Amino acid sequence: MKKGVQQIMLGTITKNREQTMKALDRIRLAGYDGIELNRFMIHPSSLMVRALTKAAGMPTGNGGKLDWHEMLENSGLSVISLHTDLGSLEKETNEIIREAKSFNTDTVVITGMYRFDYSDETTVKKLADRLNQTGSTLKENGLSLLYHNHNIELLQVRPGVCAYDILLENTNPEYVNFEFDSYWFTDGGADAASWVEKLSTRMKLWHINDRGSRQKGSAMTPILKADSMELGTGNMNLDRLKEIALCNGIEAVVLESHKNWIDKDPLKSIETSAVWLNERF
Repeated sequence: MKKGVQQIMLGTITKNREQTMKALDRIRLAGYDGIELNRFMIHPSSLMVRALTKAAGMPTGNGGKLDWHEMLENSGLSVISLHTDLGSLEKETNEIIREAKSFNTDTVVITGMYRFDYSDETTVKKLADRLNQTGSTLKENGLSLLYHNHNIELLQVRPGVCAYDILLENTNPEYVNFEFDSYWFTDGGADAASWVEKLSTRMKLWHINDRGSRQKGSAMTPILKADSMELGTGNMNLDRLKEIALCNGIEAVVLESHKNWIDKDPLKSIETSAVWLNERF
């Protein structure tokens, strides 16, 4: 089973080839096997994408101008999967298939939909149909399709049933499976462990980080803001999640912490989380 890092963590440290190669070397030396690539970070991205990622504190950097094939080959890191969006995958199917294969990965992951009503059951079922159709095409070409969640899939479409339930029930496991992000479901108030159990073998990849607060010293109020944390430094029961995920037979665990990095340094954060990962995987 592979351990990897999501490329979104590297935007601030991919200004040029030299800086990027140093970062990739440190990632490999920390014990990681691969990188999960984002298409909007390996190609020049639009102004909107750059603005949105920068506003979220995780800018795309200059990675779109660099040769990721060459850098990854020289770094010794593999590509765990290729992230894209469903609209692009439907419009540029053959191009994305070729690109995934050029990086020697057989896995394409789509993130949740933007400007999409996850509270409407009919709409979510139509999304499931689109995923099945696209996943079938990928399978015909030797690739697999995974869906990556955030917290919006927890919106209820009717009492006791959320959008993620609908996606699970209405997608064909022959064509569609899941990259489960336990942080976002925890953030949404769900029991992440119960969802990992429910996903069973359909959980192919695990997006992992921890959740807690960094407050030191006296606090203004007794209420602290929670954010992503390095593995083992927050309050999530990651060891329980790990036990279930391993029983599910996951193929890889992928670190994706957000901008709340220790000392505001993504590489230091990656190396700190590697300690927890290397002890357990």
